[in-house]
Amino acid sequence: MKGDVPGESLPSGARPSKNQLPPQEVKIEERGQWSNNTEFLLSSAGNIIGLGNVWRFPYLCYKNGGGAFLIPYLLFLFTCGVPIFFLETVLGQYTSSGCVPSWKKISPLFVGIGYGTQVIAFLQNCYYIIVLAWAIFYLSNCFSGVLPWSSCNNTWNTENCLEFHRGSESFNQTRSPNATSPVIEFWERRALRISPGIEHMGSLNWDLALCLLVAWVMCYFCIWKGTKSTGKVVYFTATFPYVMLVVLLIRGLTLPGALIGIQFYLYPDLGRLADPQVWMDAGTQIFFSFAVCIGSVTALGSYNKYNNNCYKDCILLCCLNSSTSFVAGFAIFGILGFMSYEQNIPIADVAESGPGLAFIAYPRAVSMMPVAPLWAILFFLMIVFLGLDSEFVGVEGFVASVIDMHPTVFRRKNRRELFLLVICFLNFCIGLIMLTEGGMYVFQLFDYYSASGMCLLLIAIFETVCISWVYGVDRFCDNIEDMIGYRPSPYIKYCWLYVSPASCIGVFAFFFIKYSPLKYNNVYVYPWWGYAIGWMLGISSMICIPAWVIYNISITKGTLRERIRLLIKPCDTLPKSKREQERMVAIFAPDSVAVTTNSYYPVSDKDSEF
Repeated sequence: MKGDVPGESLPSGARPSKNQLPPQEVKIEERGQWSNNTEFLLSSAGNIIGLGNVWRFPYLCYKNGGGAFLIPYLLFLFTCGVPIFFLETVLGQYTSSGCVPSWKKISPLFVGIGYGTQVIAFLQNCYYIIVLAWAIFYLSNCFSGVLPWSSCNNTWNTENCLEFHRGSESFNQTRSPNATSPVIEFWERRALRISPGIEHMGSLNWDLALCLLVAWVMCYFCIWKGTKSTGKVVYFTATFPYVMLVVLLIRGLTLPGALIGIQFYLYPDLGRLADPQVWMDAGTQIFFSFAVCIGSVTALGSYNKYNNNCYKDCILLCCLNSSTSFVAGFAIFGILGFMSYEQNIPIADVAESGPGLAFIAYPRAVSMMPVAPLWAILFFLMIVFLGLDSEFVGVEGFVASVIDMHPTVFRRKNRRELFLLVICFLNFCIGLIMLTEGGMYVFQLFDYYSASGMCLLLIAIFETVCISWVYGVDRFCDNIEDMIGYRPSPYIKYCWLYVSPASCIGVFAFFFIKYSPLKYNNVYVYPWWGYAIGWMLGISSMICIPAWVIYNISITKGTLRERIRLLIKPCDTLPKSKREQERMVAIFAPDSVAVTTNSYYPVSDKDSEF
């Protein structure tokens, strides 16, 4: 009944409180925007500049020909990295939506691209933060006079533990075949308490679980108020790692033996360019480093003002990202060169990638420095904040997309905060599996399959094809011109049309040709069901695209051709560019209407078919 609403029995002149209003009358909160362009730049920089810049790029560079690796890296940077990063940023800014609603507006037939990125983002958010938990654990062990991984006098050490001493020429002679270093024993026997295999999951490491909880609490409060909190937090979280990197760079370059590491890092071996693996490593590094195809770039762009010059911003961010990776290599290999010099062993024996660099090689190096705890604290603080930015932006991208899909449900007082809390708690619970004694094997499965190059490359192929050949690359360029005042370079247009999808298809095919099953430490072979879990993680995102194509066609009425034509049509609520408005006027204006230089110009019938 019309009169049966809360507040009708209130005294005359009294107004019902906000809590008494029916749900449909409670005001929906605004989506929010960045307060200024600096917040967008810092958030994007924190998103794309992460752990991969420090522990993956330098290792790939030395492994694949030193300075020669920069040739395929720069080639993929300008043919895939910059164009796709710009595409996703523009998509978010133009639609003002997260990844799923944005692709639904562009082409409902390909909304599976958005769902695929959501699956990748969710899985990555579950395991990426585990690295922060490890780093927080190591950081908590740095506040002592002697670092616990620098000696063999601890309860977790075995009789095979052998301390590495400076300049010991007799080290290789006195070392037994089963000897291990204290840093490896701290990593495997104290931090991970690793089991023999994934078949033996064992008990939960509660100290690591507490570190994971601390990481998720930091992540939650960085984004719990959306752009209001994220835009302020990034002023510190995005800049502090650079301060630490500069400090470690200066320290690394002033150590004895640093030049050995730098030469090993950059010495060009052009013969390596004949190996297809080098080109595949370069291509996949671009996708990992630029955080494309996981929804976070689109989400950050969606908070921009409509007329923000995202073209200039993207070029700046891409250059900053790649230059950071390059400079980080000097900091890392300067210190690894020092360790090689001090131990009198080849640098190839100490250079590692991924967790091996952050939790074995680098801790071993800093334990040999004067005032070792200080340098260890600075290094792990850098690791924590590098990972924290990428993590909370990834969570924000996932949450923003879900909220944009159901704005009337979640854009109400305190509902975003509660939904974010549920997502963080769910990810935390899944992460606990990776902190058991067999959790490292699960972590490797997530890292190798769920956000692998195959998944990201497939998403990138469909993104470029959908924008260029379904939505229309000229129409997309018109939208960009309407937003920033000019069209992007023709080079960007032709990369979207031909170069980027072709490059991604080539690397994607090579992934399958050169596929090799995951082995932990290149030794442990997973059981068949372990590989099955890994492939399920990988396929879960890739299957979204064809699944949603089939589903949308099946629920749409009409002939197959009519269904497809309807489903590839963009949403009518999208902003119309000036060129589209001109075409609309040209179609519907009477023939007798005179056209002046300040009015809309009619176009041919062929051009009006948009």
